[in-house]
Amino acid sequence: MFQTYEPVSDRSFAATHVPLIRAKMASQNLDAFIVPHDDEYQNEYIPAYAERLMWATGFSGSAGAAIIRQNDAVIFTDGRYTLQVRDQVDDSFFSFEDITEVNLGDWIRAHGRADERIGYDPMLHTVAGIERLAKAATAIGAQLIPAKTNPVDEAWTDQPAAPNAPVMVHGPEFAGGADGAKIDGIVRVLMEKKLNATVITAPPSVNWLFNIRGGDVDRTPLALSRALVREDGSSVLFIDPSQISTEAKAHLGSGVEIKSETDFLAVLSDTFLAGKKIGLDPTLTPQEVKSTLENAGAEIVALDDPCSLPRAVKNPTEQAGARSAHVRDGLAVTRFLHWLKRNAHGGKIDEIAAATRLEEFRQENNDLVDLSFDSISGAGPNGAIVHYRVTTLTNRPLKDGELFLIDSGGQYRDGTTDITRTVAIGKPTQEMKERFTHVLKGHIALATVRFPEGTTGHQLDSIARTPLWAAGLDYDHGTGHGVGSFLGVHEGPQRIAKTPNDEKLRPGMILSNEPGFYKTGEYGIRIENLVIVTPPTSIKGGERPMMGFETITLAPIDLNLVVPALLTPAERHWLNEYHARVRQTHVSSLEAPIADWLTEATRSI
Repeated sequence: MFQTYEPVSDRSFAATHVPLIRAKMASQNLDAFIVPHDDEYQNEYIPAYAERLMWATGFSGSAGAAIIRQNDAVIFTDGRYTLQVRDQVDDSFFSFEDITEVNLGDWIRAHGRADERIGYDPMLHTVAGIERLAKAATAIGAQLIPAKTNPVDEAWTDQPAAPNAPVMVHGPEFAGGADGAKIDGIVRVLMEKKLNATVITAPPSVNWLFNIRGGDVDRTPLALSRALVREDGSSVLFIDPSQISTEAKAHLGSGVEIKSETDFLAVLSDTFLAGKKIGLDPTLTPQEVKSTLENAGAEIVALDDPCSLPRAVKNPTEQAGARSAHVRDGLAVTRFLHWLKRNAHGGKIDEIAAATRLEEFRQENNDLVDLSFDSISGAGPNGAIVHYRVTTLTNRPLKDGELFLIDSGGQYRDGTTDITRTVAIGKPTQEMKERFTHVLKGHIALATVRFPEGTTGHQLDSIARTPLWAAGLDYDHGTGHGVGSFLGVHEGPQRIAKTPNDEKLRPGMILSNEPGFYKTGEYGIRIENLVIVTPPTSIKGGERPMMGFETITLAPIDLNLVVPALLTPAERHWLNEYHARVRQTHVSSLEAPIADWLTEATRSI
């Protein structure tokens, strides 16, 4: 089994660890220290050694930050973690802020003191992030200081070792395209921008660029690495050489020089870069990288990660792989939903048992490499915690009359999946059914929208929320995130959210469609499918071709929670057509009792 359920932290972490951190801060004459939930690569999901925020505070979510001062401390999270952070973090040590309302810079301006020495680890903060924090510190007369060593690392005496899993070759049968074409694309960008080289510090981009994958991060098949690509097409891959097998070395070829990651900053400080124009993405590159290059005499030029957009736009091989992965994954989820309907009544199943059984169904096809994230298996009130992670301490039975929310996904060599289904255990209330139907209406609206080239996800976000808004309801998370190809389950630059985003949606991008509703203390509702952005096509009688979404997730939506009278004829038609696809795709692969159940579960309404 991939997922475990023992608690990884508790409220005692702050009382135990914050005094140790403060002592190490004092040894560097620091009045405050910033602890982000980031590793040296700016990954969303990070290795155990990099869980510094959790070790310091007890908060185990995937996004957040803290500022620890000698006499007080504050932790920042977003709306996904409003309940979780208060459960896990001792409020006698930390106050709480919603980072979407008060960011770190805002807090420093409001609470910082003149002459305060605010420390940070320059490998854990991006160039753009430090620029914002420096402005806030300067505004109040405080000093933002790169720490000589990270006080958390100094205090954390049993910190786990860094991972070094073997590199996997991600061949053309999965990656598509010709070898070297991706490097050629980077070279074209360098020539266009008149740059001598670029440093790529984001492992998803490095893995995509060299068609490799790894096992250094749970739930995300990454080989932790960095790269330097020069204008002549030569490149350096910075990775632990012990991770590179003979096969991987042959795959990379003679044009890729392999150097240890421990040599990374030393290479960047070499005099051969003096006077060279080096492109860096300020939103991804650690401040220490920029400082090292500048000290070597290089000229830094801001450059969007040249891998980010082509990585997000999946080629035909990657799109076909995603569809195939979703057929296998949808079959596993369908089997699970049948099992749940048969066994969940009377409180006989709990959250851990449900998540474990779903993982077993996924493993039955022998293609599962990992989960794409720890399953969110929330019964009753736990379903209202948007990024809930069940543990042996929080585990709850699935009770009759309640809702059960399961958000899960798999990593397959040909694609990454992410699906959420909300299921009624026993008889749901009328309120549950009505609110589920409002969420479904928003989901259908986004699934069927047509839009012109140049449209951003931000422009589409309100389409999924409109049915909820009309009922006086809303949700505090994004409506859609990008998804990688056997990479991260959350991938930019595309997204669908309230927050502004200038990135245009392009054919081949994969995103989630996941509106929801959460009633604190009672239940949560979310319906999530993945979609591929389709090329523009003509509409009869129209003047401009329009893009749209192809839904690729295939598993039943619980009709016991649908109020047909609240759906328009067009919405009923979409739901019936979607369920017909699910039925036609899976029924021949199922044993008779499950096939009969699926036929009923996907009946026309």
